Amino acid sequence: MKKYFFYLSITLVTFVVNSCGLKGNHTSSGRAYELLVVVDHAVWERAAGRALHDALDSDMPGLPQSEPSFRIMYTSPKDYDSTLKLIRNIIIVDIQDIYTKVSFKYAKDVYANPQMILTIQAPNEEEFEKFVKENRNTIIDFFTRAEMNRQIILLEEKHSNFISQKVDSLFGCNIWLPAELTNSKTGEDFFWASTNTGTADRNFVMYSYPYTDKDTFTKEYFVHKRDSVMQANIPGFKEGVYMATDSLLTDVRPINVQNSYTLEARGLWRMKGDFMGGPYVSHTRLDEKNQRIITAEIFVYSPDKMKRNLVRQMEASLYTLKLPNEVQQNQIPLGGVTKEAEQTNK
Repeated sequence: MKKYFFYLSITLVTFVVNSCGLKGNHTSSGRAYELLVVVDHAVWERAAGRALHDALDSDMPGLPQSEPSFRIMYTSPKDYDSTLKLIRNIIIVDIQDIYTKVSFKYAKDVYANPQMILTIQAPNEEEFEKFVKENRNTIIDFFTRAEMNRQIILLEEKHSNFISQKVDSLFGCNIWLPAELTNSKTGEDFFWASTNTGTADRNFVMYSYPYTDKDTFTKEYFVHKRDSVMQANIPGFKEGVYMATDSLLTDVRPINVQNSYTLEARGLWRMKGDFMGGPYVSHTRLDEKNQRIITAEIFVYSPDKMKRNLVRQMEASLYTLKLPNEVQQNQIPLGGVTKEAEQTNK
């Protein structure tokens, strides 16, 4: 088997499309974080294609084991038929000397819904390769956010009213969480909700504390605060067992949420004195109205399953957090990619 593989799931292979072509509205096919690259076979095998493959195949950060950011399929332009045009995430590689520079643009719901098609245009393979390497994070974030937006749409239609009401009463905020998080615990300026399952266990935590100075938004301060809050509120099965942060495997970066500075932390948690552990993602923001810090976090315990989709699904909820005086956000900006003119289904 070749190192760089091509596959199609059975559902795609057997999908029946109207023989007269794509007309009307269609539901997109494929699973979350599954992506099709439309590219000439020779280009896919050379350095330009390898650069794109390696970007999409790079590990999702903050997981205890290696999991690629996306599940990759590819096809040549001549085989890009009406069935493949229904896949939910598509990248079209367009390398022609008619272009003077490299650019990328996207179109939404062209052949199906939901769907995102990203086209990368370049005058030659060398410039394409360079562009992809320089913009790999933008490409990864683009499709990651597109998938999260799909999850947010589902959350808007169906989320836990209990959690939303509890977060409102405790913090004066709002957030959308999956309705499956039915177990909860309340503490001082602290709230925890969980599915409380033996595997694929999903958790949400929210806590607040007074804002002092800008040093609040550092990795050291975040880890210290998180450890103290978790030790006080999430004890283990016996005395001396509590949740702790693996500081060496925690990465932080600034991101923009609701047009305001947010410290994203991503890494691993462990139960001190036990063997339990897993990935977590948190957003720490300043509530300017009340001069306090709000941290919203999701964490997962699923020792026998892959965790990428589980974490990403829960992570989408963090972007729905609405602080006092903010408007509810129901979509995440996709980043620095130009949108094509609106297209109709073909």
